[in-house]
Amino acid sequence: MRPELEQAAARLRENTPESVAEAIALLQRTVFRFSMKICGHPEDAEDTMQEVLMRSAPHLVRLVDAQALAVWLYTVTRNRCWRMRRKPAGASGPTLSLDELIPSEEELAALATRFGSATSDPSPEEAAIHSQQQQLVHRAVLSIPPQYRMVLVLHDMEDLDVAQIAQVLDLKPGTVRVRLHRARLAVRKAMAVLLDRSISGVGQQKSRRGAQPGRAAAKKGKRSTGSGSGPAVGAVSARSAACREIFAKLSEFLDDRLPRPDCERISRHIEHCPNCVLFLRDLRQAMERCRSLDLSGESPCDPEVHAALHAQLSREYLRLTGSSAA
Repeated sequence: MRPELEQAAARLRENTPESVAEAIALLQRTVFRFSMKICGHPEDAEDTMQEVLMRSAPHLVRLVDAQALAVWLYTVTRNRCWRMRRKPAGASGPTLSLDELIPSEEELAALATRFGSATSDPSPEEAAIHSQQQQLVHRAVLSIPPQYRMVLVLHDMEDLDVAQIAQVLDLKPGTVRVRLHRARLAVRKAMAVLLDRSISGVGQQKSRRGAQPGRAAAKKGKRSTGSGSGPAVGAVSARSAACREIFAKLSEFLDDRLPRPDCERISRHIEHCPNCVLFLRDLRQAMERCRSLDLSGESPCDPEVHAALHAQLSREYLRLTGSSAA
């Protein structure tokens, strides 16, 4: 779990006016940022933070353990976010199949070109979108179906483990692991599309030559026979069965949740498969981008709302615990 929740639980146990004030501030930031990652609307995130925390004081008094606090807080926040979704009630979104998330030959060729030229200086288009990357990551996360998005945010951004997520979402651990992997694959795919569109859009403003750098590079890379600085890309069809099995288990492999024989077999396959090397690298990059998503500077909560809620909740907590608010 995030260190902020461990700190909040520890400060609540101290039960002094100063420590409670610090704990409440940590909880406010946690709920607001989590809500932003799930719903994407500042107004919804602010409403969720107020509703969840205004009713939380009686529960917080009993939740002195950090893990219990995390499970309870994310559960009630998740329920509130679900009700606030700007979608038809009960619409969970489409189911993602593994087949639609496995990269095509064209995608792998584009990856070969991109990573093969990664040591060179970034193009003007790439430099222009660097500052927008946080927004692009958030858009990619919001683009995937909500049942997958929730698992991704809880695991890769809020640092809950599979067992805790299963409690929060009332799912079996195996279902959590399947959704997590498909969510990562979906975000990787969405990020590739968004980055390509952003680079193309900036390039159109510069010159016609830079209008479609991603697609042009993909076509060039597809014709590559493996010479040059980039890794060779073999025909996907020649090893599709083996690669497909690897793609299906990459999250378990990266999270070190596979039995040792399976890990060794996957490692041997990856060592001799340029396609899997490329895909694994791109997936790792997508995961790192998700984990580094920081919305603290984006659409902050109204300071007056934050201060009023903080004061009210601090007073109520101290009243329920019989502590002095002096």
